Amino acid sequence: MSLAQAAVLTCFKSTAIVPVPKLSSPTMPERPPPSLNEPWRKISWGDKLKDLQYVQKYQPEHSNIKSLRILLYGPVGAGKSSFINSVSNILRGRMSIPAAASATTSDKSFTTRYETHKIRKGKGQPKTFYPFVFNDIMGLEEGSDAGVSAEDIKLVMKGHVREGHKFNPVSPLSDRDRGYNPDPAPDDKVHVLVCVISANSAETKHSVLEKISNIRETAADLGIPQMGLITNIDAACGETEKDVKNVYKSKHLKKKMTDFSSAVGIPVNCIFPVKNYSHEIDINNDVDSLILSALRRMIDFGDDYIENMP
Repeated sequence: MSLAQAAVLTCFKSTAIVPVPKLSSPTMPERPPPSLNEPWRKISWGDKLKDLQYVQKYQPEHSNIKSLRILLYGPVGAGKSSFINSVSNILRGRMSIPAAASATTSDKSFTTRYETHKIRKGKGQPKTFYPFVFNDIMGLEEGSDAGVSAEDIKLVMKGHVREGHKFNPVSPLSDRDRGYNPDPAPDDKVHVLVCVISANSAETKHSVLEKISNIRETAADLGIPQMGLITNIDAACGETEKDVKNVYKSKHLKKKMTDFSSAVGIPVNCIFPVKNYSHEIDINNDVDSLILSALRRMIDFGDDYIENMP
């Protein structure tokens, strides 16, 4: 063996084989779960009877008021008419449509007139109705010449708008118009004001929020209690779409409620998420529980206001 061959052999024997480390794939950060472990607000699911009986037995004690008046207002397409229909479904135990609602998406209000919606009790003769009514009005739209004006809603709250008045976005109601009620009775006035928005809608425009703020200031001056409704919770959240009982576990809906509260100034404990009846053809107890929870508070807040009326 030559000296060169010996040197090469010695080199191979002394060289250590170093293992190549395996390259680990970068770990993706885990997404936080979309739901809370525990609901942040309690609902007695499966036990709607208590709230239902409370609503059914309610009667205003003020001698001059036969019906507590609930005014629903908010952006176009928020689900105001659908909420009235949903309440009627629950109290009548079947599908009903006292308030005409549109199933199409539009930036223009489907409701144009001032309408009072009563809900009939049973099928007895003569007709009797629940001692609370809903008023459905034209929706709020972006711009000063579109949708119902804040000034018209102020007149509604004071009872100055006659039944059937057609709102004119360009020309608010004046005391010279036929639709003006110069001498409102206590029954004509609004006893609780409810702002309705959709959880599935885009961010509310600044001009609409200004109108809401303007309306809220007048309601506060009049002492009218105020609430908020967030509709379409199933369309806005996959977890709630699977099961409506996940509503108070949904982080997304909780943020919607807190954002709504910050934007319009209604406290979170006065805001209620609901699912209106839309595609169903039969009554659903879980849907009813959420709606009755909100309706009971409307009655409570409105009744407190009535008690303090002169």
